[in-house]
Amino acid sequence: MSFSWSRFGTWVVAFVVGAVYGVAGTVAQAYMLGWFPLGLVLATIGVVALLVAVRLLTGDRWAALAAGLGVMVATLVFSGAGPGGSVVVPQAAEGQFNPGIVWTILVPLAATIVIAWPESLPRMVPHGPESSVED
Repeated sequence: MSFSWSRFGTWVVAFVVGAVYGVAGTVAQAYMLGWFPLGLVLATIGVVALLVAVRLLTGDRWAALAAGLGVMVATLVFSGAGPGGSVVVPQAAEGQFNPGIVWTILVPLAATIVIAWPESLPRMVPHGPESSVED
């Protein structure tokens, strides 16, 4: 495929939308409903849905890669300590389930699966007398 500014614009928009989802997912992934990691489940569903939607709507692996990179960059940036020492993703107590670690692994894994998923099956062309065109 050749380069076009519209494709480049699609990649930029996909990256920005991925970054927004990454910020939302990184903040929400720590929410626990009792023992159940509800925030992690909802954040994962949201990111996977975004990546699949970008891949299906654009038909471009590079746009899905841009969205995945946006999510990963946002996760990386917001997982560290801020300039004032505040932490968005706190370390879980020893022996407890840490959704932050799972989130950090699930995001690149989901992006890899969606990007590497094969193209849809080729269209079947009917063969036989009904498919021939007579002049």
